[in-house]
Amino acid sequence: MKIGLIGYPLSGKTTVFNTLTGLHARVDSFISSGKEANVGLIRVPDNRLDLLSEIYQPKKTTHAEISFVDLAGVTSTSGGGFDANTLALMRQVEAFTYVVRDFTSEAVNHPLGRIDPAGDISGLDQETDLADLIVIEKRQARLEKEGNKHLPEYALLDRCREALENSTPLRQAGLSAEELKALSGFGFLSLKPRLILLNTGEENMAGEPAVAERFDSVLAFCASVEQQITELEAGEQEEFLEALEIEEPARDKFIHAAYGLLELICFFTVGSDEVKAWTIKRGTEAVCAAGKIHSDIERGFIRAEVVNFEDFVKEPSMARMKERGKLRLEGKNYIVQDGDIINFRFNV
Repeated sequence: MKIGLIGYPLSGKTTVFNTLTGLHARVDSFISSGKEANVGLIRVPDNRLDLLSEIYQPKKTTHAEISFVDLAGVTSTSGGGFDANTLALMRQVEAFTYVVRDFTSEAVNHPLGRIDPAGDISGLDQETDLADLIVIEKRQARLEKEGNKHLPEYALLDRCREALENSTPLRQAGLSAEELKALSGFGFLSLKPRLILLNTGEENMAGEPAVAERFDSVLAFCASVEQQITELEAGEQEEFLEALEIEEPARDKFIHAAYGLLELICFFTVGSDEVKAWTIKRGTEAVCAAGKIHSDIERGFIRAEVVNFEDFVKEPSMARMKERGKLRLEGKNYIVQDGDIINFRFNV
């Protein structure tokens, strides 16, 4: 899973990146060097995977991962705020996190001269909508030039254009699965899920952010404080979290929010060589889940041998699961459930 962090300059975006990844990217790197992006990976903690690893004692344990791309800030407030290189990187991510400033600082002023989280969110929405409108206009102009204005593609793009002109991002435009498939090659930004991360000051770390009443998928934390906590020893981290009445570290909070937003789940493959977590969309069929491992497994799919994690850990033996009827044989169209332990049978 690849998530792009976008926001206005001086929103604390790179501090958020460092907090989530544990890296130490320079917070002034975009300004001083013209850098396009900071990139980092984190392992997704999963107690189920850890327990399976204890049972199998494999040579290798592989967690699911999230890749973060910290992109250059919006360069304008009047439209066209993303340069071409940033736009190209934005089209490669699966979801966005808007890093929105909700702190004051005498040393670091907001580039727009005010602290207005709701205004920043709306501004970022407008920028992604505008980028999509430009793509649509260029494509429709080409279709018109080729005499293909009658094609279904043109009509679909018309619907998309009308939605965007009415400030409706494409993710909220009521597009069908077939229409989404037809649009997949355009890399539309407003189709991608987006999570709003409110970067608060120390003075307003607690409480529900006001913007949560106007926008969905909002979480908040103070990145500067959370980054300091991540640099402490494990025992000290717990003490500070408790003292500050922070129930969950920023990284864990973000992972849970991202998995919920993207409707992601994990299934597991197990063995003496490797125990591994695989991330898929909720509602994925077994044959497609097999393709996550290798295209040959998807192409030659025969069946999936499935055990529920909760059943398995009570009696951690596949032979025992089979005896008790807990090991099920499922076909291509089986909908994989969160926590399934699966062995795919295939023949190529």
